[in-house]
Amino acid sequence: MRDTAASMASGDIGAAPPPRGPLPRWRRFSLRVRLTVAATVVAALGLSLAATLLVVSQRASLIHGLDDNARQRALIIAAALDKGRAVQPLPASGAGDDAAQVVDRHGRVIAASANVAGEGALFHTRAAAPGSEPSVHTVRGVPLGSQGTYRVAAVSAGPAHSRKTVYVGLATAQVEHSIGRLTTELAVGLPVLTALLAAAGWHITGRALGPVERLRRQADEITATDLHRRLDLPPHADEVWRLGSTLNDLLARLDEATTRQRKFVADAAHELRSPVAAVRAELETATRHPHADASARLPELLEETVRLGRLVDDLVRLARLDATSGTPRETEIDLDDLVAAEVRRLHSRPGAAVTCGHLRPARIRGDPDALSRAVRNLLDNAVRYARHRVEVTLETAGGEAVLCVRDDGVGIPPADRERVFDRFTRLDDARSRDAGGSGLGLAIVRDVATHHGGRVSVEDGGPGALLVLRLPLAP
Repeated sequence: MRDTAASMASGDIGAAPPPRGPLPRWRRFSLRVRLTVAATVVAALGLSLAATLLVVSQRASLIHGLDDNARQRALIIAAALDKGRAVQPLPASGAGDDAAQVVDRHGRVIAASANVAGEGALFHTRAAAPGSEPSVHTVRGVPLGSQGTYRVAAVSAGPAHSRKTVYVGLATAQVEHSIGRLTTELAVGLPVLTALLAAAGWHITGRALGPVERLRRQADEITATDLHRRLDLPPHADEVWRLGSTLNDLLARLDEATTRQRKFVADAAHELRSPVAAVRAELETATRHPHADASARLPELLEETVRLGRLVDDLVRLARLDATSGTPRETEIDLDDLVAAEVRRLHSRPGAAVTCGHLRPARIRGDPDALSRAVRNLLDNAVRYARHRVEVTLETAGGEAVLCVRDDGVGIPPADRERVFDRFTRLDDARSRDAGGSGLGLAIVRDVATHHGGRVSVEDGGPGALLVLRLPLAP
């Protein structure tokens, strides 16, 4: 977040990151072009497949009609032969290129339709048995007219001692002509329809991406000085609305982070100004009066220097916590040993007595330095404001290590129990700059707890303050 805010402060909000490598050729076109081309290609393939299926099914349907017609005529002629009726000449079909012949077992034509009278046997396909459905075959190269390709129905008929074969052939020229015409119409119509679909896709994608482009332009206009601005959302709660809402949430977080950072910098500068000014005043006095004895001022100067160093350390710690992304450094830590070590450190210092209650063994995972600093800040805070004693206990409950630090000082009012963890926050009365605090100790504790998946809070604990640090136990 700090890096993001810093980049925004330099005015690079709308700048896109440089590409990591050369883009494929098709990725260099705009999204609108790519979507339109993709939709057009898919539509063209679908239409082509549909047209192919239409031509195939239409041809199959027409051929099936020819077959049914040929079978019916063959059955009529075969029925007449079975009854001994004369079938010469055979009935005409109404189409000059259609042909019907009755051929005996020796291959002689004994009856034919008028248009093939006097011709030899034209068809030589295998015939179906008498009384069964005529078989139908495609015969090519028939020397009749200009057609050449026929669908021929063949069936055996007549008495057993003089079997005859009935052939009825229907030319497929009309079918091929119809299919050719349909194919031509589709070949002309499909490109036109594809072009219309491409134009419609171009228009639709333009309408769909228009709100996205408006959001982009508005976001590009926002700089680090007007992060309070928000993007105009479309009226309907669709995907673009959710995108704009997410961007507005991002802007709100950036605005909050930038405001917090600026306040932090201003507060840090204000806090640093006092000890630096004090040290400078002492040095200027010593410079103006080089022969005067400055030893009396050295303790005061040392105190300001220590205060300045402590403040710088706290600022560095907070900066590191802010810059840390993801999980902290993972190390197995015995929290009870860490707490005991910090309590022993305070035994040698004057002030309130620090006593340990029950320290239950608690193993956690995290950054030892950061956790040690958090425990130290909790104890230092309690010692600073306690009257006589500070009590420390460590328990485990619900998969957490619970560290309680209780002092017998003035306590923290309920209204300030959240604000006390803000940076550079000092409460009135006892909790002031005069007590030596910079207002960063508890802020560091909260940030360390948050980075370790825990939390810190002020709870009801009697006359003084009770601060409770909860950290998840190691699995």
